[in-house]
Amino acid sequence: MKAIVAVDKFWGIGKNNDLLFKLPLDMKRFRAVTTGKTVVMGANTLASFPNGKPLPNRTNIVLCPEYDLCDGVIQAKSLESLFSEIAKHDDVFVIGGARMYRTLLPYCEEVLVTKVDADGGAEVFFENLDQLSNWECVESSEKVIDNGYATSYNTYKNNDVCKIKQGSL
Repeated sequence: MKAIVAVDKFWGIGKNNDLLFKLPLDMKRFRAVTTGKTVVMGANTLASFPNGKPLPNRTNIVLCPEYDLCDGVIQAKSLESLFSEIAKHDDVFVIGGARMYRTLLPYCEEVLVTKVDADGGAEVFFENLDQLSNWECVESSEKVIDNGYATSYNTYKNNDVCKIKQGSL
């Protein structure tokens, strides 16, 4: 499993249940990386999409124990059922929000991080992978300008991946 995220210079990822920046090049990259794959998210992330609809051309898995969701998603009502569903799929990407990232990060072998050299005034944050001993940045692009923001694409590798074990929660 992998994660994909855009962060500001303080590892902020969101404010008012929305992204911090409008980054057309990063969105194009996100679509290219996740299309045809499985994406995992929380209910707030799903609600932040246009009309609260799942992402097209992807298998959408959503953790939401409280209420039933729209058609077009696989709903997990518990962490155990989420792990069970994830195990059925290849090429899985965690796409948010903050609680979902925090919960699933130990199980991710890799995180694709778009770093934006700006302060987005975030309310929610991603773990600072540069400060975690089991994570290392294995690839970093040259900076590119995306809608006026200096950004770079970075790949982090987890050197101590937790394995999902069925029935172990």
